[in-house]
This record gives sequence, structure tokens and C-alpha cells, in this order.
Amino acid sequence: MDSKVLQSDKTRFEARLSANQKATFERAANLGGYRSLSDFVVTTVQEKAKEIIHEHELILASQKDSEIFFNAILNASNPSDKLASAAKKYNELYSK
Repeated sequence: MDSKVLQSDKTRFEARLSANQKATFERAANLGGYRSLSDFVVTTVQEKAKEIIHEHELILASQKDSEIFFNAILNASNPSDKLASAAKKYNELYSK
């Protein structure tokens, strides 16, 4: 058996709070059924972080989609023969 000590992948995070903030957070943790103030803070911050990241990724995707769309409009190539033929047939059928 290996005698090396297994190290946890956990790291420490410290924050300075006012007494009022700490009391508020502890009350919320108790009311929310969290095991500890640390559990409450980590869970809450993790949820908010995921929400912020998701919103940011949606904005980036939306910006990229807009760029692709407007690039396609501004740099449109001529229609293919099939598309031109289809448009002509449509106009013949529905422009009467």
C-alpha cells in the first residue's frame, strides 16, 4: 500500500463580513435548512455563478448569431439556378 497521503481537491475561501451580514447569512442558512453557513454560502454562490455564466454564454451566442446573420445578408451571393427557378415558379403561380 502506498504511504503517500491523499490530498483533497478542496481549497479555502475567506471573506470579511460585517457582524450584520454574518447574522443575516446565518439566519438564512438556518431557515433554508443548510448544514452550515459555509454550505449556504457555497451553494448560493455556486448557483449564482452558474446563472451569470449561462447568461453570458447566451449573450455571446446571440452576438455570434447576429454577426452570422448580418454577414449573410450583407455578403449574399447570387441565388443558385434552382432557387431562381423556384422563385420564378412561385411568382408565376401567386402573382395573378
